[in-house]
Amino acid sequence: MAQVKIKPLADRVLVEPAAAEEKTASGLFIPDTAKEKPQKGVIIAVGNGKKDEPLTVKVGDTVLYGKYAGTEINVEGQEFLIMRESDIFAVI
Repeated sequence: MAQVKIKPLADRVLVEPAAAEEKTASGLFIPDTAKEKPQKGVIIAVGNGKKDEPLTVKVGDTVLYGKYAGTEINVEGQEFLIMRESDIFAVI
């Protein structure tokens, strides 16, 4: 898990996406151009929540989110997603 100096605001969370699959279940290697965006990751930082809605996720949780959820950001050469807690489907 990466350490960054970013503090999301309100109900936003910072997620480190999981690595894209390198090969199929049958053992075929997937080229970079055919890899799908991962839909799970680890929460790196969380905001304080909204006044009447505290956050239900915490740092270190592995979560599932939508295919196009969040905004991609690059911090110190590493890719992250920043998204609202409502974009998260489940904690696994």
